[in-house]
Amino acid sequence: MSSARDEPDPGWCDEPARVSPEDLCEDVWALLREQAVAALDHAYVPYSSYPVGAAALVDDGRIVRGCNIENASYGVTLCAECTLVSELMMTGGGRLVAFDCIDGNGRTLSPCGRCRQLLVEHAAPDLVLNMPSGRVPMTDVLPEAFGPEQLRDHAESRATARTATDNPAAEAADNPAADATATTAAEATPGRD
Repeated sequence: MSSARDEPDPGWCDEPARVSPEDLCEDVWALLREQAVAALDHAYVPYSSYPVGAAALVDDGRIVRGCNIENASYGVTLCAECTLVSELMMTGGGRLVAFDCIDGNGRTLSPCGRCRQLLVEHAAPDLVLNMPSGRVPMTDVLPEAFGPEQLRDHAESRATARTATDNPAAEAADNPAADATATTAAEATPGRD
């Protein structure tokens, strides 16, 4: 007879199920709203008296929160989305699946442009935002967003270009048409031998 001690605990070795937009029911949105309201209590707003609270569901099931933190120099004021992403990173990272943001009167707010960009950076591919107009995918809130993919693509194209420049013979061997074009262009340039 084996004891429970001999059997592995599945809770310690199984990867947790990922949360996706299909898992978003009204109870989840109500919980996010409740957590955004709780975040309002931590807002630091001595200048505007306009507290903002935000909450988001992470793809591993956690909920992260944020609130706005003002500063006398205004320009370094942190929006609720900024502190929410800070909490996300401080508690293990992950990707945001659902997001809600409210003001001190409980009205749904739309993230500002800077915060939309910040949310894109940490979004699951199908992040849904609760907006004043209703629930909207991030791709509609910030279409054709600039993000990490563009930086990766740029770095890859520069690396490819550097490799070709470092070894033009290898490029010519890989692409005879490029070699023929280069030769034709050189011949057509006045003053070149």
